[in-house]
Amino acid sequence: MTEKNKNIKKKIDIVLLGASTGGPKVLYDLITSLPGDLNVPVAVVQHMPAEFTKVFADRINENSNLRVKEAENDEKLLKNTVYIAPGGYHMTISANTIKLDTTPQIHGVRPAVDKLFMSAADCYRGNILACIFTGMGHDGAEGVKKIKSKGGYVLCQDEATSVIYGMPKAAFETGCVDMVLPDYKFKDEIVRIVRGL
Repeated sequence: MTEKNKNIKKKIDIVLLGASTGGPKVLYDLITSLPGDLNVPVAVVQHMPAEFTKVFADRINENSNLRVKEAENDEKLLKNTVYIAPGGYHMTISANTIKLDTTPQIHGVRPAVDKLFMSAADCYRGNILACIFTGMGHDGAEGVKKIKSKGGYVLCQDEATSVIYGMPKAAFETGCVDMVLPDYKFKDEIVRIVRGL
């Protein structure tokens, strides 16, 4: 997929992560390995019940160089901070501000990756790095298409390291994925792209 990699040299203003089944371990390993001076905000949708998302965020925060928290309505996105969508709420972004809502589920889930990705594409246009990880179903595929249509950059997890190769497969099949990677290579690739290396 080297042909599509020409557009890497662009300013990235936000990193988006979307995952479902098998995602907590992948996200934990990734986020705790990222440098504390990434200098962009990171917004995460992990399909998870409401009572678990704050515990998940706190556990990652204890072991991360970045600040990690459960997202709150109307808070401004700050650099070097990871915002995890609370279970039971869709998380969208408008004017660099997080919005939480309880509009109907999408693909049977709330939060939905598509809601985050599509709103971020309107807000940040092409200056997005989006990643789709292991999970059941096809949440994220529509969002990936919108991000790519605005000129953003998309990575997805490979089949070999995915617990369930549903969401990454659906994203890949859109034709909008720039690179397919095993879970352990995301950290280096995210840092490289965000820093324009």
